[in-house]
Amino acid sequence: MKTINVEKVSETIAEMCIEANHFLTDDMKEVLHNAGLEEESPVGKRVLGQLEENLKIAGEDMIPICQDTGMTVVFLEIGQDVHFEGGLLEDAVNEGVKKGYTEGFLRKSVVGDPIERVNTGDNTPAIIHYEIVAGDELKITVAPKGFGSENMSRIFMLKPADGIEGVKNAIITAVKDAGPNACPPMVVGVGIGGTFEKCAILAKKALTRPVNIRSEIPYVKELEEELLERINLSGIGPGGLGGTKTALAVNINTYPTHIAGLPVAVNICCHVNRHSVRVL
Repeated sequence: MKTINVEKVSETIAEMCIEANHFLTDDMKEVLHNAGLEEESPVGKRVLGQLEENLKIAGEDMIPICQDTGMTVVFLEIGQDVHFEGGLLEDAVNEGVKKGYTEGFLRKSVVGDPIERVNTGDNTPAIIHYEIVAGDELKITVAPKGFGSENMSRIFMLKPADGIEGVKNAIITAVKDAGPNACPPMVVGVGIGGTFEKCAILAKKALTRPVNIRSEIPYVKELEEELLERINLSGIGPGGLGGTKTALAVNINTYPTHIAGLPVAVNICCHVNRHSVRVL
């Protein structure tokens, strides 16, 4: 049994919020750089060059990569042999987000009610997903999600008869409808299966998988590769200004589902696919 004081969780999440908003993960930096080398459109190549320059300035001057510092999504994979002390875990997570966004001078974008729309002033509450796993560790993934791309995301409740072609068409439709509004080049997270809400969570978590790692399921791996190729043939291009690099990756997660259903969620993220991962 491992005991973790929730104050440590708060401190860690505060650091992760600041880190994720100023630095991309190594896999994202690499794929963005490679996209600039491979882009065939002069305008698209110039856009990708400007994005890389923006990353460099953000890191050197500690300026957020994007002015939309997002609504904070937190995935907690909790080992069943972990015991928390010092307070409530959910309160600790939100305290960490509050500290990270206030002390890091990050834009606060959360309103306390979706209709009355009064800003909470500290970017809380976070969106928290809990999973109990084996072991005595706590894995934390912090993923600030901007709403330019979030607003372009879709859920399709397909019929089983729609099959794999229906899934492909749904994903391509979501990307084409998003067009320039998702600030391409984008990362496309996809969830297939489960229920209405489960496929959305699968898609969201897919965005946190390293973009240089494909699915271990053979048909899913093939689907990721085929869709990436098709999306990049769409011509939307970097910044929506045309080109051959509309997407940097397509990450797909699957889950068992009901005999009568085929849920598909598409959660799009812009080139600022921010996330930070730590283990306590």
